[in-house]
Amino acid sequence: MDGFEYRNGVLHAGDVPLPAIAEAVGTPAYVYSADGIRSAFSRLMAACETMGAKPHYALKASPNLHICRLLRELGAGMDVVSGGELERAWLAGTPMEEIVFAGVRAALSGRFSPLGTAAESFGRSGIEARGPVGLINVESPSELERLSAIAAELGVGAQVCVRVNPNVDPKTHEYVTTGKDRNKFGIDVDQVPPLFERYRDDPYLELVGLHVHIGSSVRQTDPYADATRVVLALVDDLEAAGHAIAVLDLGGGWGAEYESGEAPSVDAYAAAMAPLIAERVAQGLRVIIEPGKKIMANAGVLLTRVQHIKQGRTRRFVICDAGMQTLIRPALYKAFHFIWPVQIEAQHLPPKRAEHLDLEDLVRCDIVGPICESADFLAHDRDIPEVKRGDLLAVFSAGAYGMSMTSNYNDHGRPVEVMTDGGKATVIGERQTLAAVLEREREGRGLELGW
Repeated sequence: MDGFEYRNGVLHAGDVPLPAIAEAVGTPAYVYSADGIRSAFSRLMAACETMGAKPHYALKASPNLHICRLLRELGAGMDVVSGGELERAWLAGTPMEEIVFAGVRAALSGRFSPLGTAAESFGRSGIEARGPVGLINVESPSELERLSAIAAELGVGAQVCVRVNPNVDPKTHEYVTTGKDRNKFGIDVDQVPPLFERYRDDPYLELVGLHVHIGSSVRQTDPYADATRVVLALVDDLEAAGHAIAVLDLGGGWGAEYESGEAPSVDAYAAAMAPLIAERVAQGLRVIIEPGKKIMANAGVLLTRVQHIKQGRTRRFVICDAGMQTLIRPALYKAFHFIWPVQIEAQHLPPKRAEHLDLEDLVRCDIVGPICESADFLAHDRDIPEVKRGDLLAVFSAGAYGMSMTSNYNDHGRPVEVMTDGGKATVIGERQTLAAVLEREREGRGLELGW
């Protein structure tokens, strides 16, 4: 559990006891361990060195500016998929040339940044003179055509990677599969060479490489090797036709250990691909990977307090102040998160993260939230030590795609975010008040519709 451990029966993040955080900022709260992030990134960097690859953090996993700044300090580039994420990456201090972006206008010129002069309040200046990102990944021929037109309009050149759909089954949940022919992502292999021909002499676009991403929470290494082989064969075809391929973006999606031992190590993922690309890397091929979950998942927990215990006819419900509005992954993907009390007796120290542990005096229950939906659950049929109203629970492996997918459903404010670093705890994202939720609706605004 990167950065989290039980000490004398109390869960700590670094040297900070989680009950102290709950007392200071309330619940629900996302708590991240800076030490855990550093440890995960260090392991990733070592694995990347065996591949000759550069990691670009998939910012959508956990986009908080403080997390982005920490990862940037550690040497990460940034992978962004929206204009808002682009601005976060830049505000975090990432040079534009180290940002890979799936998008258009603001990626080419800072003149079109939605931040404008507000950037200065975040400590960044010179936004008007900001140039293009290092790489733009394109998903379709239509997107490439639009990018060409906008680049010509602005008079700004752009380097482009074409995203390939390799039709490889990543053997993961259907909602996070992105590399099959039924998915909306990427361009079919046979459509790629004509695109390179069409834009061979484009004065503003330079097609410099290929991008592939097969899915998320992929717990096997073989699909990555299969996808890499597909893309490398396409590289051979393109180079035979006179197109220089300088960049290969192999995407991300490496599985995190939601249950102990369920996902390969970063070394295993790297080992599956390294032999396939080693010769080309030695010849100068630039390789990028885009990890998010593998860095952040286990470096964060969701801290929630028990509100009620309800015994139904056939089930026992532990009702918490965190629910699907706070962590939607269980409802959306039926995703597993290990959940355990923050304060425990010695006999209940968990030996691993697993759905069922062979420990005495556990109680089977459904752990649910406050939302008016039957899908509002964090866990079904889970054995945990008996808890009572007011007790704290930790939802582990919540550092990725937790806070970034929160909502205001039922008019709940988004939770507070806290980062620990050794013995220090810092609020890095304030709890959203109801007043803030309602502010955007304060006054109506008439529209001039022109008819």
